[in-house]
Amino acid sequence: MKQTIFLSFLLLSSLTLFSQSNYHSDSYRVTLGDLKTNTYEKDSTANALIIYKYGNSLVDRYDYDLRTEIKQKIKILNKEGFNKANVSIHLYNNENSEQEVEKIVATTYNLVDGKVIKTSLLKKDIFREKHDENHTFVKFALPNIKEGSVITYSYTRISPFMYNYRGWDFQSDIPTLYSEYRTSIPGNWHYNIKLVGGKKLTKNITEIEKDCLQNSRGGSANCANSIYAMKDIPAFIEEDYMTSKSNYLARIEYELQTFKGFDGSVNDYTKTWKTVDREFKTDKEIGRQLKKSIDLEDLLNPEIINENDLLKKASAIYRYIQENYTWNGDYKIFEDVSIKDLIKNKSGNVSSINILLHNLLKESNIIVKPVLISTRSNGFATKIFPVISDFNYLIVQTTINDITYYLDATDNYLSFGEIPFRCLNSYGRLMDFKNGSEWVDIKPSKPSNVYYNVELHLDENETISGKLSSKRTGYHALNHKKSYYKNKEGYLQKLENKFPHLEISDFEVTSDGLTSPDFKESYHINYNYEDTGDHIYLNPFFVEFFNENPFKLQERTYPIDFGYKDTYFYSFKFNFDATKYTVVEYPKTKSIALPNNSGKVLFSAKTLGSTVFIILKISFDKAIYGPEYYSSLKEFMSKIVDIQTNSLILLKKK
Repeated sequence: MKQTIFLSFLLLSSLTLFSQSNYHSDSYRVTLGDLKTNTYEKDSTANALIIYKYGNSLVDRYDYDLRTEIKQKIKILNKEGFNKANVSIHLYNNENSEQEVEKIVATTYNLVDGKVIKTSLLKKDIFREKHDENHTFVKFALPNIKEGSVITYSYTRISPFMYNYRGWDFQSDIPTLYSEYRTSIPGNWHYNIKLVGGKKLTKNITEIEKDCLQNSRGGSANCANSIYAMKDIPAFIEEDYMTSKSNYLARIEYELQTFKGFDGSVNDYTKTWKTVDREFKTDKEIGRQLKKSIDLEDLLNPEIINENDLLKKASAIYRYIQENYTWNGDYKIFEDVSIKDLIKNKSGNVSSINILLHNLLKESNIIVKPVLISTRSNGFATKIFPVISDFNYLIVQTTINDITYYLDATDNYLSFGEIPFRCLNSYGRLMDFKNGSEWVDIKPSKPSNVYYNVELHLDENETISGKLSSKRTGYHALNHKKSYYKNKEGYLQKLENKFPHLEISDFEVTSDGLTSPDFKESYHINYNYEDTGDHIYLNPFFVEFFNENPFKLQERTYPIDFGYKDTYFYSFKFNFDATKYTVVEYPKTKSIALPNNSGKVLFSAKTLGSTVFIILKISFDKAIYGPEYYSSLKEFMSKIVDIQTNSLILLKKK
């Protein structure tokens, strides 16, 4: 039986090869070079280094268990790397079967006065920790760890779950010099194989071994024996503005497509979307609930039912769900889905809440369809073939007057047409049971903006006072609405703490409540400036959009994902008595742009008579920037921080 393997490479950039100093990355054996070398020239911030990592997965010829041998050799560079000597092996079990681990061997090597000292892990120092009914961890800590230690450990994991062939992480949070994974897959099992993370394999070999697997009745299968390897893999460091690291971590994944028994039977595990659509439509949880009819009079008041404007009606139904039902925080969208229980208990999971919204809109003759998505923290859903377990969230799409809206009623601060930030993960699967499902882009229809307008005046008593007003839209508004309406006193206290040089009074919020698409506030301020006799120093940016540069890595190999486009606008006007003061110094006008005009900073400062005018506008015209923009964004942010912190107005008495 021949084995067919589908290998999908998601290659975004190639990996440059560097010298490996004196480390011996070709094998598991510890050398003097491994012990004597105590730096890693390519990454001076590394606390530890994987010198050699090896895995070998194969099917046992007798009991068909999947056996995976693991070996690692790690250099401890400093004390912050000591945690790499703590090893945890995850084991899964269900009611019938369980994974096991055996042959655990671990050793610490130290170089002391020119001699190699070996310290072995004792069996009594290996512990089992039951996490829950399905998950156990086997843990151990290597002994005698010091700065400069080299540790090795190996073990074999035995799994009866061949449908879940072990994947392999080439990349981790510390650099890796060499990582190799060997697999042997009998032709009975046909997997879709996917390489994730944009790193290039330095070794990719597959050979066929004849009759590697046999059964007692004379049936046999060939095996596809593969070797995958990578060299000089940088550490994956998480930073702001990213989705799940699982989207970008260099690794290989397996998804069982079909199993063919020696008796000729065939089991399909990965199906077409056409098949999934048909099964989903009749699913006892979501599918059945989507078809439930609801008597509108039982839930909605006559004013909503009789509304002729479909957009107003949809908005009213959406608000009704927000106000009357509470999300219990459950992401298990395919379990315990019940509109009946939701209506009774006033609380339920995300599927129950948004399916009730779906059904009320449908009963009101409004076009609506469910959309399956994977949230930002859950990673991207696979597009190559249907993997329903990739999805962990459900929203709805409605079309009114040829305009498409995405809705999620789990958050009572959202305005109509907004979805939570956690849902902004590029795309989702629109479940259209009539015409077939399809992929749809999930992104905000409008940018999120922040506006500040400040007007100050220096009076005859040398007091600087005035008014500040601000407006936020989109996700900037959403965050402030939640902060303000959940704790108004606490919000004002945070505002006062944020501006220690200001005295705030007459605070007022002028937007229209929890679901308003914007958040508007204003307040009177007294500015406590630095007075040095004949000079007054005034920093116009007591409001800072970015008080530090969020980008600190030397290199970033994954996208910068803001989630949405946004703009920041700051207008500052300062009036003074020109007969008593003169402006000696004020900031210089600047203009900065990102490559391809994908973002801009416009900073203008000028004096006209007795007034200083300052305008700062920052725009990010892309929601997601590729890693090739990182160095430009890093410099861009640095200049923004510099403008806000180093802009001074200097007045001198005449």
